[in-house]
Amino acid sequence: MITEYKNEPFTNFGLPENKAAMEKALAAVQLEKAAHYPLIIGGETVDTEARITSINPSNTSDIVGTVARANIDLAEKAVQAANKAFASWQYVDPAERSLYLFKASAVLRRRKFEFSAWLVAEAGKTWAEADADTAEAIDFMEYYARQMDKYAKGMEVTPYPGEQNECAYIPLGVGVVIPPWNFPLAILAGMTAAAIVAGNTVIMKPASSTPVIAAKFMQLWEEVSLPAGVVNYLPGSGGTIGDYLVSHAQVRFINFTGSKEVGLRINKLAADLSPGQKWIKRVVAEMGGKDSIVVDSEADLEEAAAGIVASAFGFQGQKCSACSRAIIVRDVYDAVLAKVVEKTKALKIGDASSPESNIGPVIDENSYKKILSYIEIGKTEGKLECGGSTAGEQGYFIEPTVFSGISPEARISQEEIFGPVLAVIPADDFDHALAIANGTEYGLTGAVYSKSRAKLEKARREFHVGNLYFNRKCTGALVGVHPFGGFNLSGTDSKAGGADYLLLFLQAKSICEKL
Repeated sequence: MITEYKNEPFTNFGLPENKAAMEKALAAVQLEKAAHYPLIIGGETVDTEARITSINPSNTSDIVGTVARANIDLAEKAVQAANKAFASWQYVDPAERSLYLFKASAVLRRRKFEFSAWLVAEAGKTWAEADADTAEAIDFMEYYARQMDKYAKGMEVTPYPGEQNECAYIPLGVGVVIPPWNFPLAILAGMTAAAIVAGNTVIMKPASSTPVIAAKFMQLWEEVSLPAGVVNYLPGSGGTIGDYLVSHAQVRFINFTGSKEVGLRINKLAADLSPGQKWIKRVVAEMGGKDSIVVDSEADLEEAAAGIVASAFGFQGQKCSACSRAIIVRDVYDAVLAKVVEKTKALKIGDASSPESNIGPVIDENSYKKILSYIEIGKTEGKLECGGSTAGEQGYFIEPTVFSGISPEARISQEEIFGPVLAVIPADDFDHALAIANGTEYGLTGAVYSKSRAKLEKARREFHVGNLYFNRKCTGALVGVHPFGGFNLSGTDSKAGGADYLLLFLQAKSICEKL
């Protein structure tokens, strides 16, 4: 019997047994580092001379592992393998497909500390952030497995005399899953699990910064004996195999999470009809954000400051939902700013493998240089309150940085930085604060701190974001609880972890029989 869905609990590392288990997992990962992982196409391992080397961002001399780098010929092979698997997988009973997700989530739950340790090593996540990533991966598989039961029953239709009518949901075909590096397990698991439980087959093209975690995730599917070719593991260059896969005539959909620029490119490529293509490709795109927390004059200022700091600097600000703009009504501006700066200065920067670290490294050299360049821009646009420098010598560490007195039109107010940089913006009043919050090309998450019911209701109507939070931080969406996806150039508002998500990977077939 399938039990009611519940979110996977977060691990309490304050308990000695959990701390010991995590330390044991980190030691085990250390022994496995520098291993090589081949491609998996149609259930077969395929190696290449070309490699992608994964580096530990906490210590750039530490190699996490290497993976094979696919070329166009191997991308073509993967499409054909997925196409071949789809011929039978589409007809597998939905309950059986769900069972694979339940089995995979059970294995992941048993190996929770191990996967979290890989996230620490390869993505630079602190213990708490890594644990939340793993828990969310479990949640996605558990949730979508249960959701498929609803869609297996088909669409409800109106009875009509003399006819037997039904409207069934059927899968689309072969899809490409392109996950981000910032949630390299959770989002990869959700994007892949949703597509395959709906009866599709997929090619996973992981981010080049985090391919080892994806290889470990691929091993989960092999461990639960998922049929060959249903999921294929294909690391490689986005500009080479990514474009090829997106444009391929036999690819039916692309499930993407990443930057605005790449998402728009995928959407444009997918819109063009390739020779032999006989469908309009479906693009599911979760892109960037420039998220705001609005603090009203009638707010709990201590809670607001804590929410801002947690949202701005959790996982080094490398979340599309991160608070990169704190918009504070002038009456309480100085008080909130002082609290934010105080709490930011109290954060401890260090190797992500240390349980004492609040702030780990940013993901790679490109991000490191980009963030530092924005910090220099910020110094010309406002007052540097704290941070603003690098930290440590062995990894990509940047101090959590706060700028005050920032104009709503400033570059650090408008452009996605994707790092530990917060712009604090004064607003004349609550209406002005909402106008500033809505004044970007994005529309992903936002939060409002206020004790005024009238103002919260005004924000409910007028704050134009896909995920809006009142009197809490703007990060930390839970599967099934906070369906996630944004407006404007933040993506297609797919609402991952919501009851409608599987519809994106299904098509409805109406069937009528005259009696």
